[in-house]
Amino acid sequence: MLFMLFGILFCVCLIASNVFATKQIAMGQFSVTGGLLVFPISYIINDCVCEVWGYRKVRLLIWVGFAMNFFFTLVGALVDYIPGAPYWTNDAGFHAIFGLAPRVAAASFAAFLVGSFANAYVMSRMKIGSNGKRFSLRAILSTVAGESADSLIFFPLAFWGVIPLAEIPVLMFWQVVLKTLYEVVALPVTIRVVRRVKAAEGEDVYDNGVDYNVLKIFNI
Repeated sequence: MLFMLFGILFCVCLIASNVFATKQIAMGQFSVTGGLLVFPISYIINDCVCEVWGYRKVRLLIWVGFAMNFFFTLVGALVDYIPGAPYWTNDAGFHAIFGLAPRVAAASFAAFLVGSFANAYVMSRMKIGSNGKRFSLRAILSTVAGESADSLIFFPLAFWGVIPLAEIPVLMFWQVVLKTLYEVVALPVTIRVVRRVKAAEGEDVYDNGVDYNVLKIFNI
């Protein structure tokens, strides 16, 4: 039951981050996408699921999230492509939100998969290596690994030749820093959630001997 709820929240966060990313917001002297408010929650859920139920379950969760996000983006693009009714006057606004460029969409999907699996792998291996101790350190380092992989994939694929080359490393750096800070701020809540879920579910899986092949989706 709790795993299902985590899965629903995971998918909602991924889809919402795509929609919110269409708006640039100011955070002090920095400009970021609105998706920053939601997307890091998916990494927190990734950590919680991996910590409680193990890599096999989080692998399933990542692929389900990917499929739901892809479906939402595909249907949004289809609706955007179909001509509006004669009285419809907001084509430009709708296109700004749902008319995601194929290049950006491909970069986003690839970055999500690589980053999410990097996060889960580091979390899983560090749990085994630390014998289940130092959850806070594992959560932070797995986020750094996942967000770094995500940024290394997304920004070059999405913006190479679009924005000045010198700006790409800067954007990548701040993306990782801000999302990791998000994880750190939320860490006290994450720790309490993990403890309560472990107690409620009676689960605390260690991935000894697990196959980390990302394609073995139904090996749960």
